[in-house]
Amino acid sequence: MSTGSRLRRTLLAGLVAAAVVLPVSAAASPRIPAPAPEAVSESASPESRYAASLAGIGAAARAAEESGHAGRAARLRAMAGTGARFLAFDGRGQGRAVEVFGDLGGADRIAVLVPGSDTNLDTYQRFREGARSLQQRLQAEQPRSAVVAWLGYDTPGTVSTTVLTADRADRAAAELGPFLSGLRKLAPDGARISLLCHSYGSVVCGRTRTGPEVTDMALYGSPGTGAATAGELPTTARVWAGRGSGDWIGKVPHVRLGGVGFGTDPVDPAFGARAFAAGSGGHSDYLRAGTESLGSLARIVLGAEAPHA
Repeated sequence: MSTGSRLRRTLLAGLVAAAVVLPVSAAASPRIPAPAPEAVSESASPESRYAASLAGIGAAARAAEESGHAGRAARLRAMAGTGARFLAFDGRGQGRAVEVFGDLGGADRIAVLVPGSDTNLDTYQRFREGARSLQQRLQAEQPRSAVVAWLGYDTPGTVSTTVLTADRADRAAAELGPFLSGLRKLAPDGARISLLCHSYGSVVCGRTRTGPEVTDMALYGSPGTGAATAGELPTTARVWAGRGSGDWIGKVPHVRLGGVGFGTDPVDPAFGARAFAAGSGGHSDYLRAGTESLGSLARIVLGAEAPHA
């Protein structure tokens, strides 16, 4: 067997074995009927978008209930609870949702969270909990801050072939770039935007062209970005990388062969990212309240120097 074939087999085996052994996978979302979202003008105010999205969530919940999917309907109604603010929502397929925590119109510091595999409408609560934890941490130091939870793409399943390639990341990057440009128009002049990218989300961020409004990009729990170095990423932002000592993804081979895999490990000094302290947590713990990783990420968003690994 050639060296290339051995590396390819090692990569595939490592990724799939880690995903199967560790309880990070969610069941694939069934195809549940939902109406198309209401068209909203690009010039619409955040308040108008929030109202349209809440109406869309309500319509999707009714459609789910009527089609016999009571669990999905209940989760959607929980999403639309008191005070929820969604810039966008689409209940079709796996679902899309963009939720705001904090006052976007008055924020000097904005964090955009980009999730990884198995994040969808049925697992949305865990994504939302991380966003809330970060917002609470930011508010303790900077009241003029906001967090945007961007579930703007169909994430791959952890146990799937799609998680091994950048196909979905490329499609997601084509959505995320314009979203960031539009977000700048909703925030005050001079607001700093940070991209916080978890797991497969770091592949998305690594392929997203960003403007000067994005000042920092943090990659955590990352399988790689597809780039050999941070300097190859299409951004002028400061690039950070961190990994908890309990994160299984550190055992995945960081190689790239024939479009499979994502190359250099972002926490490898050879990649050239700024290392931040991520503590001892596991793959799903980076935004957990009280963790070292949450504190480091909050400091990055606030523009401070994060503790080094």
